[in-house]
Amino acid sequence: MSVVIVGGHDRMVSQYKQICKQFRWKPKVFTQNPTRFKEQIGCPDLVILFTSTVSHKMVIAAVQQAEKNGVPIARSHSSSAQALKDILSAHSA
Repeated sequence: MSVVIVGGHDRMVSQYKQICKQFRWKPKVFTQNPTRFKEQIGCPDLVILFTSTVSHKMVIAAVQQAEKNGVPIARSHSSSAQALKDILSAHSA
């Protein structure tokens, strides 16, 4: 299963990826707004928004893409490792 994480801290990217792999999720992490962001999101199984550390422009783009493809969205104000673990465990089978 694939997950796109939007937001978070640059220094936590490797931890986010490691946590996702522990839960058997294939992660894509965007802490900054890259060129052609909407196209890079693709069609994952879950989109996670860390709302306290992401620009409104990225949130809007991610939400539009997720809704277009019928992808569930999980929002968290905290961008901590524990918040990610909680979200992934709630969405894991």
